Amino acid sequence: MKKMHFNLLGQLLFVLITLPVIAQKTIDDPFFDMVDYIGAFGDQDWTDGWSNWTPQTEDYPAVTDVIEAGDITTNTVLTADKVYLLDGWVYVKAGVILTIEPGTIIRGSKANKGALIIEKGARILAEGTSDNPIVFTSNQDAGSRGYGDWGGVIILGNALVNKIDPIIEGGPTSTYGGNSDTDTSGIIKYVRIEFPGIAFQPDKEINGLTFGGVGSGTEVEYIQVSFSGDDSYELFGGTVNAKHLIAYRGWDDDFDTDYGYRGMVQFGVSLRDPDVADPGSGSNTFESDNDGTGTDQTPITQPLFSNFSAFGPLVSTGTSVNSNYKRAMHLRRNTKLNLYNSILAGYVTGLFIEGTATQANATAGDLRIMHTYLAGAEDFYGDAFDSAYFVTAEYKNMALAENSDLQIADPFNLEDPDFLPMEGSPVLTASSWADTLQTGLNPAIEANMVFASVYPNPFTISGILRVELETASVLSVKLYDITGTLITTVVNERRSAGRHEFTFHLPQKGIYFADIQLQDKRQVLKIVNH
Repeated sequence: MKKMHFNLLGQLLFVLITLPVIAQKTIDDPFFDMVDYIGAFGDQDWTDGWSNWTPQTEDYPAVTDVIEAGDITTNTVLTADKVYLLDGWVYVKAGVILTIEPGTIIRGSKANKGALIIEKGARILAEGTSDNPIVFTSNQDAGSRGYGDWGGVIILGNALVNKIDPIIEGGPTSTYGGNSDTDTSGIIKYVRIEFPGIAFQPDKEINGLTFGGVGSGTEVEYIQVSFSGDDSYELFGGTVNAKHLIAYRGWDDDFDTDYGYRGMVQFGVSLRDPDVADPGSGSNTFESDNDGTGTDQTPITQPLFSNFSAFGPLVSTGTSVNSNYKRAMHLRRNTKLNLYNSILAGYVTGLFIEGTATQANATAGDLRIMHTYLAGAEDFYGDAFDSAYFVTAEYKNMALAENSDLQIADPFNLEDPDFLPMEGSPVLTASSWADTLQTGLNPAIEANMVFASVYPNPFTISGILRVELETASVLSVKLYDITGTLITTVVNERRSAGRHEFTFHLPQKGIYFADIQLQDKRQVLKIVNH
């Protein structure tokens, strides 16, 4: 076999990184910070100073005041010089403002199943700071805290939902939704919610932080939900936007969206305990439905997430995890969820797009996963559809055999995680914020542009390489290993316009590069045999 000079390998790597990016769906809303990296972190850790990775043993002060179960009907302020017990279901009624000062601690009753419900027309002003976050936590002693020690926080609003007269999930009797997508339910910022999710009835738990019909006028930023006994976050309809969310060691799903949720969310991280998962529905990072049965009821669930990092139970492939872990993404029941510029690492299954309606949304381009890396999965895709969809060339997704290929410092450390990419990590320069998909190419370079993809990727022993030619041309496809050694020439001949597929075989595990050349055009793909 011919040995390729290392300088040429460097050129291959350079081409892999710097090829012209095909334009994508618009995500140019001013809400988004157009950072260079994919995932939740670049060179700054926004969790520093206010998050807590060991709340089980935190020495919280004793309760000084009790908030009795029932209705709050006048404007109320909770102050940082007191520690409150949330002693049952507490409803903030329409027209009332509940203000919570920075540094305030509110402990939820386990015996009386404490929960805070901000009803439609009410507002919460819970604006902590990085130095003085607001903390909702268990009233159990340090060392005795666990999943579902109390209820959780529920915020309801008047934005559109696709369910008629819905009652919020989990037990409370409050309704949500209306006709004002710009409605405000207040501010919740620099807030920790620890050990929520108590079951009021079998399989009826309050989530850590629940939004029902909450509008875009509501401000949500820097929230950590830890040890939730149900979903960490669930969003039922509405248009609320959010930034900087942490889902830490949850029980069920990390981010669950339903009933027409259409907000934008940027910068989120989830970290899972390999031993803890939901034995009922199974645990995912993202779960999304249009509604309970997958109808066409409008508004359709179509949130837009960007810059998320999900670190699942599989620290490395082949390790033992709770059998109830499912997928990084379970998209079903006619959802049109969009995910960009993100990392999904360490899950049993990476992507599962379930059902003909949801798959049709993906085919039509209404459900999009773009510029996203899957890493370290035992099964990257739920079925053949998901595999072909994920590796669609213009979506620029990547599947990596091992979590270590991401080159992130120590993201699976349960008590002291380090989510920052290391120098040279492929995620640092992989984002895209282009405004259209497959349009707007310069006509001078559009002719004979190479569109190539490999699936599955990673593959085992054999894979299929697809190349789309705009016009008849001489096509060269060569495979090299990581050292720059030429492994095989797949094709080197004139081919007609259209799609061409080539099956290749690589019995040795490892990282390879497919170098596709077409006259003066070139594309390089990183491929992985696991």
